[in-house]
Amino acid sequence: MEQARANSDAKTTPSFPYSQVKISNGLLEGTVEAQTGVRSFKGIPFAAPPVGELRWQAPQPPANWEGVRPAKEFGPRPLQLSVFGDMNFRSPAMSEDCLYLNVWTPARSEGERLPVLLYFYGGGNIAGDSSEPRYDGASLASRGIVTLTCNYRLNAFGFLAHPQLTGESEHHASGNYGYLDQAAALAWIRRNIAAFGGDPDRITIAGESAGSSSVSAQMVSPLSRNLIAGAIGSSGSLMGTLSPLTLEEAEQQGLKFAEKVGAASLAELRAIPAEKLLAATGGTFPAVFRFAATVDGYFLPAFPAEIFAAGEQSRVPLLLGWNSEEMNYTWVLGQTPSTRENYIKKLQALYGERAEEALRLYPAENDEEALQSATDLAGDSFTGFSTWEWAELHGETGGQPVYRYHYTHPRPPMTTEMGDAVAGLAGGIIKKDKDNKAAVDKARSKGEDAPLLPPAPKGAVHSAEIEYAMGNLATNHVYEWTAEDYRLSELFQSYYANFVKKGDPNGPGLPEWPPANQGDKVQVMQLDVEAHTEPEQHRARYRFLEEVFRKKT
Repeated sequence: MEQARANSDAKTTPSFPYSQVKISNGLLEGTVEAQTGVRSFKGIPFAAPPVGELRWQAPQPPANWEGVRPAKEFGPRPLQLSVFGDMNFRSPAMSEDCLYLNVWTPARSEGERLPVLLYFYGGGNIAGDSSEPRYDGASLASRGIVTLTCNYRLNAFGFLAHPQLTGESEHHASGNYGYLDQAAALAWIRRNIAAFGGDPDRITIAGESAGSSSVSAQMVSPLSRNLIAGAIGSSGSLMGTLSPLTLEEAEQQGLKFAEKVGAASLAELRAIPAEKLLAATGGTFPAVFRFAATVDGYFLPAFPAEIFAAGEQSRVPLLLGWNSEEMNYTWVLGQTPSTRENYIKKLQALYGERAEEALRLYPAENDEEALQSATDLAGDSFTGFSTWEWAELHGETGGQPVYRYHYTHPRPPMTTEMGDAVAGLAGGIIKKDKDNKAAVDKARSKGEDAPLLPPAPKGAVHSAEIEYAMGNLATNHVYEWTAEDYRLSELFQSYYANFVKKGDPNGPGLPEWPPANQGDKVQVMQLDVEAHTEPEQHRARYRFLEEVFRKKT
């Protein structure tokens, strides 16, 4: 009784800073940053553990609890293999029980109604976690935004489709469990964010790479498209980067996976230990990308491009863009040397009768230009085109401003502690004296060509913008950050914060950023230390890739 009276008193006359919050499932105890007053609540369950019979089901409501639940540590991260070298986690463990979210709030009372940002991590839908330091929400929260990150199921656990899963579903759908987790997190925010001083009617979703594709997915799903007020995408969408399959195609992949693990039925699949299922998803990159989004008729009623073209997506302001060097030339050339001759041969193999057209758009007068064009084509094919397509379609049918950026700032040199290393795929690190030697030895043991060490990047590589945009440069100890880097991070955060607050990145003292879908010319913000807008370049490239991609699908 005395404890209940104390809790009641604390709720009616809170002193700032205070660390307890009452949500629909019970009372939470968080932590307070002494210098900023930002409160954080970590490891909050937004759904029941998806284990046992709940494996490969839509997320179910979390259980209530008695007393005060500590919310001072991150929850377990989703099951995943070690794939990307730039990921490090603050979560204590890895588990199938992974559906937790984290809140950073600057609010001093429940009634403040501050804008809200939910950020989805990247990692190809096979890796990642909301505890990664680069996604920490404290910096953006200090700018007047309630900031959240959430986990979602990955790989086979998040995206397996199977005929028997479809058969048991009341919606006659399977797959997309990871996206359903995100939608459940959004619904949880709508119910509970007012307790943290947030406005449930002003939720912006954001993400990078697979997280960016997640944003595009939530914009077109009838389950979530009416829950958001704005969207931010960085490097990727479902319209090319992580393209969905038809339900029938996804089910066939699921049957093959079940055969691989020796399961003749859904019951046998659910009985297999999670660790065994995870191990079965491994393989040589990029073969680990086994499980795609599914046009299941429920979460995704149609292919995303069709939904955007019909204007049936979430009609909200959109800020999006991609980086100047999203991928290195090996995405196009593989392990063959980057000569003009090899490049032209590859274009012929890729585009057949349209190879000459591709060569005009991605020219190669000499070996040096061939290397650059292969790099450009790789980046466009990887994420550039799909992000461009997203901007184009939403700009045409969304009825809201679309703000496009091109991020061009290269990271500074690595610290001396990193030794002789280069940036690898998706922001990872390759140490020449260790990782590359291991890869060479493995290839030679199989009679394959030794893998080429990627060249040092000249531009902004995939994922390079995350720490800048989220205000977390200091959490990345790989690079020698300079005052210039921190100035750019300040600019990027200001644009983010303004957009989350009012659907427009512009504000006092910032270079003007006009919408790309208004006016005579498409204007694109060149995000670097000296930020400025320029008319869109290389539109013909994306029209070409659009035609090629549509022909394939």
